[in-house]
Amino acid sequence: MLELYAIADGKRPAGEGDPDVVICMDEFGPLNLQPHPGRQWARVADGPGDHARPRRRRRRATYKRPHGVRHLMAGYDLSTDRLYGHVVARKGRTEFLAFCRYLRSLHPPEVRIAIVLDNYSPHLSTKTDSRVGDWADANNVELAYVPFYGSWLNRIEAQFTALRYFALDGTDHPSHRAQASMIRRYIIWRNTHATDPRLRKVVKRAATIKRAKVA
Repeated sequence: MLELYAIADGKRPAGEGDPDVVICMDEFGPLNLQPHPGRQWARVADGPGDHARPRRRRRRATYKRPHGVRHLMAGYDLSTDRLYGHVVARKGRTEFLAFCRYLRSLHPPEVRIAIVLDNYSPHLSTKTDSRVGDWADANNVELAYVPFYGSWLNRIEAQFTALRYFALDGTDHPSHRAQASMIRRYIIWRNTHATDPRLRKVVKRAATIKRAKVA
């Protein structure tokens, strides 16, 4: 794992059989239709206020959630510093492989890539379902799994913190379609402004906190 990051960071050259590209992949969610706490725009507090027009909208209660949940499958390409994501209704092995095929299509077939993953069961091959390993062997892909209880080693985790901070905090989306649209717009903005000081600050802080929790 650390060797892959050293190759991706240019700290050591790739040897024979080593991947040329490292992509960190994980699922984010579940994405519920509920008010998310966080900062939001509100009128400046001045005077006693008006009960009919409160300065700050209260978060509504959500006792029933009949619309189900969604999940974001995301990949963070260390070679290009770009984030990719698809919002899906399920996160089973079939959906995982479909997203892996998309990540594979981002680079030519002759370029060997490594995908960093956690040990969530759909990411693994089993005796009854070997599709994950078979696909990796047939498509010039190396699957690298972080240790159990070591999800903080996956660099996409800090990117998820930034996604939550910039795209979801303080929101209350009326539909999954609206929420997915917000996430897609954030990913576009993030890839266009990868060097934005605010974004880099949030990502760096999140990475530091995750390392400190297991130190």
